Amino acid sequence: MSDHTLIGPFTQLLPMTDLPLKGALRDEQLVIIENGGILVSEGNIVAVDAFDVLKSKATIIHKIEGEAVCLPGFIDAHTHICFGGSRARDYALRNSGKTYLEIAKAGGGIWDTVTQTRMASLEELAEGVVSRSQIHLMNGVTTLEVKSGYGLSVEEELKMLRAIKKANSKRALDLVSTCLAAHMRPKDWDSDTPYLEEMANTLFPILKSEKLANRIDAFIEESAFSSKEIAPYFQKAKDLGFDITVHADQFTTGGSEVAVQFGAISADHLEASTEKEIQLLAQSDTIAMALPGASLGLGCDFTPARKILDAGGALAIASDHNPGSAPMGDLLTQASILGAFEKLSNAEVIAGITSRAAAALNVSDRGRLAPNTIADFVVFPVDNYQEITYHQGQVKPISVWKKGESIYQMH
Repeated sequence: MSDHTLIGPFTQLLPMTDLPLKGALRDEQLVIIENGGILVSEGNIVAVDAFDVLKSKATIIHKIEGEAVCLPGFIDAHTHICFGGSRARDYALRNSGKTYLEIAKAGGGIWDTVTQTRMASLEELAEGVVSRSQIHLMNGVTTLEVKSGYGLSVEEELKMLRAIKKANSKRALDLVSTCLAAHMRPKDWDSDTPYLEEMANTLFPILKSEKLANRIDAFIEESAFSSKEIAPYFQKAKDLGFDITVHADQFTTGGSEVAVQFGAISADHLEASTEKEIQLLAQSDTIAMALPGASLGLGCDFTPARKILDAGGALAIASDHNPGSAPMGDLLTQASILGAFEKLSNAEVIAGITSRAAAALNVSDRGRLAPNTIADFVVFPVDNYQEITYHQGQVKPISVWKKGESIYQMH
C-alpha cells in the first residue's frame, strides 16, 4: 500500500471546486477551508479537508509552519517563451511614439524574432525555455503553455517544437506545446505551394507522429491571415484531431467568429471585441482568453473581461509572455492589474488562472484541488487569500508543489 502524505495545515485553503465554468463569480461562492490539509498519494490528491480531519488517514505528515494560504497551481495558458534574441529596441521605439508598422519597416517586429530564432540552435532554444519557465515556476505557475511561431517554415517550426519538448523533459512544471506556424506570412516564402497548405500537409502529420503538439493556433488579423484563408487550415487540423485555439480580435475583429465556427477551445486576446463578438463567445463553448500582458506592453485597451463575464462567457487569463508585445511574463501581477481595471472579483481572477485556465488547455486533471486531480498547488505567506491580489503579484509564493512534491522553496 502506498504512503498517504498529509500536507498542511494551511491558514486558508481554496480548492476552487464547485464553480461554474461560465459567467460572473462572486467571492462568496469560493469554498475556503480554514486550517486545511491536502492528502496526497503517488502524486495525486486523495482528499482535501480540515487538517485535523485528515490526520488519521496519513502515513506521513509534512507540517506547514506559520501563516499560509494554499491555491491550486497556476496555469498560464498562452505564452511564446521559445525564441531567440531580444526586442528591447522595439519596446523603446514603441514608447517613443513609433507605430508597429514603422518599427517593422525599421527591421523590428515579429520578423526580427523569426530571424533571431532561426539563428539559434535547438539546444539554445531549449535552454531559453528552461530558464524562462523557471521564473514562471517561482511565481506559482505549475502548467505552462508554449507556442512555436517564430520559425515559419516546416524545418524551423519543428526545431522550435522539439526544443519545447526537450525543455519539458528538464523542467518540473508541465509544458503544453502549441503549433503556431500560422503566426504571420513569412517574408521569404518562395514556394509554388501556398504557405498554409504546406504547413497543413507537411507539418501537421509530423506533429502527430513525433507527438510534438496536439494544439493548432493561428493569428487572424490584417497583418497575418484572413478568416477566409485560415478556414481550410483549421479544417485540416480538425480532421487530424488537433485542438484549435485562435489569436482573435487583437486589433480588428473577425477572429473570434472563426474560433466559434470551428469549435476552438479558446479565443485569445479579444482587445478589439465588440458587443457582437462578446455575445457570440458567451453563447458558445469557446473560452475567452484575456492577455493583459499584451495590453500593458502595447499600451492599449484591455480585453473587455467584465462584459464577457456578465454576458455569461468563460474567461481565462494568461500572460502572453513574448519578446515583443508582452515581455513581463508575470501572470499573477497581470491578472491582478486586469482585475483592478475591469472590476473583477477575486474569484474571477483566481479562477481565470486556475480552473478556467485548465479548461482553456482542455485538461481536467488540474486547476482545482480535489480527489483524483494532480497535487499541484502554490503556498503564499499570508493569512487571507485577499492579500494575494491586493499586493498585485508582489507577494511571492513561499513554496510551489508539483505532484505532491515541493519543487520550489523561497529562501
